[in-house]
Amino acid sequence: MKHVLLFALLLSVTSLSAQDQIQTPDSTRWEKKNIVGFDISEIAFVNWNAGGVSSVSGLLKGDFVRRLNLSKSKWGNELTVRYGMNKQDGVEWRKTDDVFRFESNFGYRRDTASFWYHSARFSFATQFTEGFAYPNTERAISKAFAPAYIFLGVGAEYSNKPRRINLYLSPLTMKNTLVLDQRLANQGAFGVTPAKYDIVTGDLISEGSRSRTELGMLATGHVKSDIYKNMTLENKLSLYTDYINNFGNIDVDWQMALNMVVNEYVKANVGLHVIYDHDIKAKEEIDGQQVTVGPKIQLKQTLGIGVVFNI
Repeated sequence: MKHVLLFALLLSVTSLSAQDQIQTPDSTRWEKKNIVGFDISEIAFVNWNAGGVSSVSGLLKGDFVRRLNLSKSKWGNELTVRYGMNKQDGVEWRKTDDVFRFESNFGYRRDTASFWYHSARFSFATQFTEGFAYPNTERAISKAFAPAYIFLGVGAEYSNKPRRINLYLSPLTMKNTLVLDQRLANQGAFGVTPAKYDIVTGDLISEGSRSRTELGMLATGHVKSDIYKNMTLENKLSLYTDYINNFGNIDVDWQMALNMVVNEYVKANVGLHVIYDHDIKAKEEIDGQQVTVGPKIQLKQTLGIGVVFNI
C-alpha cells in the first residue's frame, strides 16, 4: 500500500511545470494572523402598524493563522471558529452558525522558481453544540463530534501568492466521518452504518457504527480578488468523490464571501455557503413528527456588519 501511495504521488506531480516565477527569501519567515470579530444585527418594533417581529442576532468569529515559509517548503496552519445565535419575540434562542475547523498543509518544491508543490494536507471539522431541526428542540440532529470530518491526503498544489490563487489536487485522500453520539450512529446519520434490529421484536441486534472511512479524490480551489476599492471577493470550492462507494457522486462544498472594509475596525460582509453530500440526509417536520428524507442541497446566506480586531 505504501508503494501505491508513493507511485500515485509521483505520478500526480511529474507532469507539472512552472510557467510563472516568484522569488522567496531563503531565511525562515513566520506569517502570523489573529483576527477576532463580532457581528450584530437588531430590529425592534413598538406599536408598529405594518407589523413585525423584534429580533437580535450575534455572531462571534475568529481566524488564527500560522504559516512558515522557506525557500523550497512551506507549512500553513489555520484555525477557524464561528458561533452565532438569534432571538425573536416569543421564540427561544436559536443557533445560526457553529463551526470549528482546523487545516494544516505542508508543501515542498524542487525549484524556487516554481509555483507547484508536492503537498500533504490534513483537515478536521466539527461543531461546538447541539443542532436542531427547528421548531423541534427535543432531539438533536447533530452534536460536537457528531459529525466530525477528517481529511488526510497527498497530491500537488499550485500556490500563486501574487495572484492570490491556490489550487490543490489529491488523487489519494482519506475521508473519515465520526459520529460519536450512539443514538445518531444507530440512525445511520451522516452515512455511517446504522444499527440492526430484530424485524419481529424490534430488539437491538448490533449498534450502529460510529465512524465511516472513505478513500477518494479531492480537488480544492481558493481565489481572492479585489473587485473595487475596499471590496474583496473570496471563493473557496472543494470537490470530493469516493473510489469505492458511488464513484462519480461528488460532495460539493462552496463558500463565497464579499468583504467590505469601512475602516480599520468596522467591516461588513455578505456570505453564501452551498453544500451537497449524498451521505447527509435532510430532516423535515411532517405532522408534528421529525422525518428523515433524502439528501438535499444545503444553502446558507449571511449578511453582517461588525467590529474586527487584529491581536
